[in-house]
Amino acid sequence: MAFAGSDARPGPQLPSAVKILISGGFGVGKTTMVGAVSEVPPLRTEEVITRESEGVDDLTGVEGKTTTTVALDFGRITLDVGMVLYLFGTPGQDRFWFMWDELAIGAIGAIVLADPRRLEDSFPAVDYFELRGAPFVVAVNCFDGLRDFTPEEVADALDLDPHVPVVMCDARERESAKLAMVTLLEHALASRTPVATPR
Repeated sequence: MAFAGSDARPGPQLPSAVKILISGGFGVGKTTMVGAVSEVPPLRTEEVITRESEGVDDLTGVEGKTTTTVALDFGRITLDVGMVLYLFGTPGQDRFWFMWDELAIGAIGAIVLADPRRLEDSFPAVDYFELRGAPFVVAVNCFDGLRDFTPEEVADALDLDPHVPVVMCDARERESAKLAMVTLLEHALASRTPVATPR
């Protein structure tokens, strides 16, 4: 998706319909975030976690998780009369990463959702978007108000480039999740670089 220009107002502008990715590791809250903000019933492709996933999916830190996204989550939110966001949540397990290239086509950027208890699980998603030169922000999902780290500490732990925004959020709360999305839009507008089409 290309950025749209306008004769009435100089400078870069986002198109009126915008696709963004909600990404991150397994069990960080991607499905929850899409569901919290979507103004339409979200499309979910969740399946029950079975014994076959033992030894394949690492449930450390998310032992109570009973379902997992196997393709994508989809939702939509209207930010104002001129801006609609189409949200695509990516699957978190390594074996479904082939879906990321398909989902990234036409997106302007991504929110990398991070679990503060398992920050190391964010490295693959951060690497994915850095390697493609795509705009992204890191949103630290503060479960039950858990704020053990500052944004600066998270940026340092993930070795982020200084220009990558880090926001603290609660993926269950609509306004908190919206703030992460607005931060991504502002960052993408400043970057003016849509996600590259995979080769």
